[in-house]
Amino acid sequence: MAACNAFDESCMRRALALAVRGLSTTDPNPRVGCVIALGEEVIGEGWHRRAGEPHAEVLALMAAGARARGATAYVTLEPCSHFGRTPPCADALIAAGIARVVAATQDPDPRVDGRGSEKLRAANIQVDTGLLAREAEALNPGFFRRNRTGRPWIRLKLAMTLDGRTALPDGAGKWITGEDARGDVQRWRARSSVIVTGVGTVLADDPRLDVRIAPDEGEARQPLRVVLDSRGRTPARARILAPPGECWLCIGRGQTRPAATTSTAVHELPLAGSGVDLTALLSLLTERGVNEVWVESGPRLAGAFISQGLVDELVLYIAPRMLGPDARPLVQIPSIGRVDDGPRWRYTDLQHFGEDLRIIAVPR
Repeated sequence: MAACNAFDESCMRRALALAVRGLSTTDPNPRVGCVIALGEEVIGEGWHRRAGEPHAEVLALMAAGARARGATAYVTLEPCSHFGRTPPCADALIAAGIARVVAATQDPDPRVDGRGSEKLRAANIQVDTGLLAREAEALNPGFFRRNRTGRPWIRLKLAMTLDGRTALPDGAGKWITGEDARGDVQRWRARSSVIVTGVGTVLADDPRLDVRIAPDEGEARQPLRVVLDSRGRTPARARILAPPGECWLCIGRGQTRPAATTSTAVHELPLAGSGVDLTALLSLLTERGVNEVWVESGPRLAGAFISQGLVDELVLYIAPRMLGPDARPLVQIPSIGRVDDGPRWRYTDLQHFGEDLRIIAVPR
């Protein structure tokens, strides 16, 4: 990457801020922002809103108009070079007469993966890549993970008391955290491609697991909801099966289909132990183009994701209360022989939500 100055960095930071506006709407496309500047004057901005609509570069070019000729475009992801639902952004930049493109990072999509930059350079446009690359990738962890490794980014949501419990022994105590923490969960759900839970949670709590955000937070896109139900026990009237949004039941291969399947997609997957094979589930979701998975489940399924090393990010809420030793545990993982043998995590964020704490951690 050629040397970038303070103005370059400020424009890229603005492009990243614009991209954040699409956090809960662009899926399965990546969140992308673009700023166009002539000299040190910003003349156009844009951000990708949702799949099928114009990309960030096109919207920024529309805002800049004829002044885009000879200007610099700052974009948080390499401009695409292929025809999808919309024409290639690289072609639009060339046609507008852009002189330089600064891309935060190369697009890992095999349909692009450097081809956008090659097309721009072939048109005598200067291309610099790598400015604020880490920040750009952090904005789209699932998009990069899926295209690089063949599986989506997985977040596991957990909530516990100070003594590591989640509910009373009989399951009473549906909410142990306050409204502010529950509102934060809604925002995490909104940015996710898929919400995964287990049939145990469905039978115990009958949750909806849909997105319910305040009107001033924008239009709610409903992620796909997936119930892992190895023996086909989901009731026909379970609230998770009802609109809005789409729901899948993933049952064990060869199991009797539950009565709840008349309006719900059913996928038969191999079993691993007593549950649905999680690797097979992730392969199915990758085929669909899923970027970010939000797991919101009981201790058994949560423990399975942790034990199999599938959790990329842990989102843990801690309520300032205690429920005692007989209350339900946070996760169920195999017994550990030595302290150093257990899963270890590194904290990346700590925030208050009302009286509750939220810790974000990643595997060490």
